[in-house]
Amino acid sequence: MKTKIGVIFGGISREREVSFAGGRTVYDNLDKSLFEPIPIFIDSFGNLVLLNWEFVYKGSIRDFYPASSDLPKSPHAFQVYAESLGDLDSREQMTLIEKIGSRLDPSRLKELIDIAFLCLHGCDGEDGRIQGLLEFYRIPYTGSGINASTIGIDKVLQKDLMSKMGFEVPANHSIERERWLDRTAHSEIFQELKKKVEFPLVVKSSKQGSSIGVSVLRDDNEEKFIEAVDQSFFIKHLKKEDWIDLSHSQKVLFVKDLCDIREGIGVPIKLGSRMIYHPEELLSILMQVFAESEEEILIEAVHGESAVLFESFISGKEFSCIVVEDDKGVAIALPPTEIRKGAEVFDYRSKYLPGLSRKITPIDVDQKKLDSIRQACENLYKQLNFDVYARIDGFIKDDGTVFLNDPNTTSGMLPSSFFFHQAAEVGLNPTQFLTYIIVTSIRARIADMNEYGSLTKLLLKVERQIEENSGSETSKKKIAVLMGGYSSERHISVESGRNIFEKLASSEKYLPIPIFLTDNENTHELYTIPVNVLLKDNADDIKEKIDHYKVHDVINEIISKASDITSKYGSKESLKAPQKISYNDLKGMVDFVFIAMHGRPGEDGAVQSELENVGLPYNGSNPGTSEITIDKFRTNEILMENGFQAASHILVHKDDWLKDQNVSIERIESHFKYPFICKPVD
Repeated sequence: MKTKIGVIFGGISREREVSFAGGRTVYDNLDKSLFEPIPIFIDSFGNLVLLNWEFVYKGSIRDFYPASSDLPKSPHAFQVYAESLGDLDSREQMTLIEKIGSRLDPSRLKELIDIAFLCLHGCDGEDGRIQGLLEFYRIPYTGSGINASTIGIDKVLQKDLMSKMGFEVPANHSIERERWLDRTAHSEIFQELKKKVEFPLVVKSSKQGSSIGVSVLRDDNEEKFIEAVDQSFFIKHLKKEDWIDLSHSQKVLFVKDLCDIREGIGVPIKLGSRMIYHPEELLSILMQVFAESEEEILIEAVHGESAVLFESFISGKEFSCIVVEDDKGVAIALPPTEIRKGAEVFDYRSKYLPGLSRKITPIDVDQKKLDSIRQACENLYKQLNFDVYARIDGFIKDDGTVFLNDPNTTSGMLPSSFFFHQAAEVGLNPTQFLTYIIVTSIRARIADMNEYGSLTKLLLKVERQIEENSGSETSKKKIAVLMGGYSSERHISVESGRNIFEKLASSEKYLPIPIFLTDNENTHELYTIPVNVLLKDNADDIKEKIDHYKVHDVINEIISKASDITSKYGSKESLKAPQKISYNDLKGMVDFVFIAMHGRPGEDGAVQSELENVGLPYNGSNPGTSEITIDKFRTNEILMENGFQAASHILVHKDDWLKDQNVSIERIESHFKYPFICKPVD
């Protein structure tokens, strides 16, 4: 019987979308030969919901909860979460939940799951509360225990403890919310701060993650200081003169941004004695308030922040390091990743949107500095009594000084996260790494929950199944996952290929083999690639690694130190150097090819023809159909010839456009009225 894993995700925090996306990644990547994933969604009201599986694959929480039929009309098209429906009673909440699954009483969890895989972020997820609830019901869970989680959520407490433990800590200062709400104290607080922390400095919400509520102050400017602290406390002082200067569309945009849970202060909102749940309601009240006698108002998030931390801005290379532990509890820092970002702060957008930052693993420093980073991270992991794994961020200065920053008891679990990226460097694909996390977490709970009987049996069961499955790869159907290419869509192809690889890697039937295609329309070069290359940022990074493949000395050292982990959960082939192969070679390696390519040569019939030439089956249409559908003009012509409705169109050739643009424009304008759509033919 498979072990039932309750994937707990969502939540009430500002990071709920990161949690939802991470939960989906875990749900997909759990080894289906060992585990049965059970999706348990926590909604905006803190309800546990046994989620119908189809909702796991929605793009965001707002795409399915609350259902569109339950949303109030919004003339300004504000997008909202369930809390914007108001202070709903239990029956009303149940009505919402029944459309996506069934409500769970916490006391029933033990009947449904064997262990909880926590993908929650922020309050009620990383602060020890969910851990305490699960321990009360004697349910094991992943990651650190209650005490470490309490420390991991609180940046002010962390700084105090780290300083007392002898770690390098930047100059810092903190203030409490109640003092800040006394506006007459702002100048005094600013003067106090300047005596303790020099500019530039960083302003942070004490208990937020994903860089929410973070800003940098470069200058001695009290007005900007007040604005930054308000942002970190999730409050807004709004003056009548500023409001009335806005156009109507600007007022709508202001309210939209203010109610955003990541960039603004979120909802519900307190405005004096009034509680406001919906952006439309806020917009209406602001119109009314400033039409009367009010000159300035205070808008506060109900879910605000209790303290704000100030610390010196550190100039140096920024890194993030995942720390794990072996069977004996020895901490092992994985290769730290350097974060190269476009913005001053590695903010929410930089962390979770592709292309806004780059990851360099290991960080580009000499061996001595690398060792210093890893040793500091391992020491902090032990000093704070973390369990199973942690993500520790920091900076290293040119002189080698290491500043550790924001130790986290959990990590983002999106496919591109540090969590999977660094595990891949030592040879573990996402499915293998998640199996390691589960087994190590059961072992940790045996120690701190004093639940030796049932948990020991669970541990022995899972480890026995892992051992039994260790030779099963030979019986699985081998699937080449073909990605890359040379078109402008090659990066999207890599994302698709990784997604397919990870889903197949977690299956009971298939063994995926990642194949990268490059070069040009005349020549296809195929390469087998190891998992650490597969998880690089984009297609160009993968190509660069293929051309200059080398395993860094520190990674070899970590692989050796973590051999108990990699030998048990990994594969000998996982870090094999890229190899150039032919289509004939591919025929001898796999049973089937999954084409995960976009644009040429994956959608134009070229790859399909090559595969047919060597007798390899593949997904999708045949070469002839692919050759037609890559060409939008030809496709539309065929549709119209066969009686289908299609948009009127003309084809403008590049040579004609370059020869005389005016002639081409005249031809276009004689055929179409504005507006019209212009798109590449393929």
